[in-house]
Amino acid sequence: MTRTSESVTPQLHDYLVAHSAPVDPVLADLAEETARRYPDQTTMQIGAEQGTFMTLLARIGGARDVVEVGTFTGYSAICMARGIPADGSLLALDVSEEWTALARRYWQRAGVADKIELRLAPALETLRALPGDRRFDLAFIDADKEGYIGYWEELVPRMRPGGVLLVDNTLSHGRVIDPAETSAPVQGIRDFNDHALADERVEPVLLPVGDGLTMARVRG
Repeated sequence: MTRTSESVTPQLHDYLVAHSAPVDPVLADLAEETARRYPDQTTMQIGAEQGTFMTLLARIGGARDVVEVGTFTGYSAICMARGIPADGSLLALDVSEEWTALARRYWQRAGVADKIELRLAPALETLRALPGDRRFDLAFIDADKEGYIGYWEELVPRMRPGGVLLVDNTLSHGRVIDPAETSAPVQGIRDFNDHALADERVEPVLLPVGDGLTMARVRG
């Protein structure tokens, strides 16, 4: 029994991935092509174990309507789309035609393209323009860190009771606890973490998954 989470070394990470549901060839190919084409942005893509977790979470929670803020090359969208039923929908928000062109190709390969609606525009503008009655069961935020609180404030009221929000990179590679780290993205994460913790509309937990994954259930 331990009171803290295990420190995950590269070797232990390989072990846990090997003992999780296997990554299929589509996701493996997407991860490889993303790393080859965008070597300086590979940290923007979630890891295999996080993707599997998100698929299972969508299935366990019975999610039908999903939204993600920040799509990049489409890995997380595939994972969540696979966890929702055939008549479910995923609204994917991004600003890059280049990155999402790759995403579209792999959504087709994965057989989930008909579930995904991609909107290329600043996400905050898109969220604010949604019909007032648009509701979601699952949301994933993984975009500009300084914008997290704004996305959160638009999404929490749009979640169904019991809905779940996932927010990525909330440990910022450990920099959140480094007083010498004063960059805007890290401070944005600190501000968001404090904001989510103080939000009485949700029940949050910050998990040591990937680079930190905050999961919050919206109260009924």
